[in-house]
Amino acid sequence: MTGMPPSSLSSLTWPEARDWLLGAPVQVAVIIVVAVVARWLLLRLVERGVATATSRQAQRIARLPGLSGRAPVEATGVGAERHMLRARTMGAVLRSVITIVVGTIALLTILAVVGIPLGPMLASAGIGGVALGFGAQSLVKDFLSGIFMIVEDQYGVGDVIDTGEVVGTVEDVSLRVTRLRDAHGVAWYVRNGEIIRIGNKSQGWSTALVDVPIAYDEDVERAQSIIRDVAAAMAQDETWKPALLEPPQVPGVESIGGGAITVRVTAKCAAEQHFGVQRELRERIKLAFDGAGVRGPAPLLPPYGKPQP
Repeated sequence: MTGMPPSSLSSLTWPEARDWLLGAPVQVAVIIVVAVVARWLLLRLVERGVATATSRQAQRIARLPGLSGRAPVEATGVGAERHMLRARTMGAVLRSVITIVVGTIALLTILAVVGIPLGPMLASAGIGGVALGFGAQSLVKDFLSGIFMIVEDQYGVGDVIDTGEVVGTVEDVSLRVTRLRDAHGVAWYVRNGEIIRIGNKSQGWSTALVDVPIAYDEDVERAQSIIRDVAAAMAQDETWKPALLEPPQVPGVESIGGGAITVRVTAKCAAEQHFGVQRELRERIKLAFDGAGVRGPAPLLPPYGKPQP
């Protein structure tokens, strides 16, 4: 009775209708419950697999010798950090795939139980799929772009990326959209097919750039020597060793003009650590200049005199 087509439902007797009501609805309810439980179990399995992969990688990094006071990216290379981010990203994608697959199977099973023939429906879906493909090109583009982004490891959950439209931290990656959180706390949903270029600020390392202006008549060599001493002291500071992959360098004079000489300082830092390094360098150089009597450029004041007509 459960496979009876809809055209014959109107001719059912009361006992047959009672049997059908006690059969099909119960089976549908069981299918829904089984689908919900299966989805929950599969999602838990994915979460446990991601947690195991990330914890094992973290333990492997911690067991490596010589990691005290050093950044993991310096000691183990980019691959270790990227492995954990990639595991989280694949977990997010697998959760989306599991939801779609379980939902589709449950829907088809319910239709079969109710008695709706699947053969003509699948044939119609095939014909409609061709027509839908032309109208849903953007959706297909989003899915294909999402697959290539994940396979090529362009970014992962936790990365800070620049998509051209928004800069933020990746919170979730699916086959269709990527969710970002910008510096103001706004959640952005960016379609994968609309991302033309991606700048990943979390891969590898970053560079701190500090331009230090001094007075035009100051001794440049003396000022650079003071900056080098400050850079060397900061490189030996245990607080900043994890952020600094190399000691800060003083390439030399960057520009001359406006009554000032600008000396540039560069430092190779761990990913996303350059902002703090820049602030600390500026503060230390300012204090060192004050102690050594190195003057900064004089402020440019507006000319005083007769008012202009």
